[in-house]
Amino acid sequence: MLGQILKETREAAGLTQEALALAAGVDRSYVSQLERDKKSPTIQMLFRLCPPMKVKPSQLIARLERGD
Repeated sequence: MLGQILKETREAAGLTQEALALAAGVDRSYVSQLERDKKSPTIQMLFRLCPPMKVKPSQLIARLERGD
């Protein structure tokens, strides 16, 4: 699901949950919930999370569509 893709992307970018949360202006626990598929991000939130990871939201969605 999207949570696993977010986690893999964050780790590939060399970011901790804390660093991503700080860059996106959210709480670290929220990032954790997203990665565990306990919460679903809004489109607006994807646009906040992606720049620190140096990916486009469309790239994450494409991976989800492909089932990566």
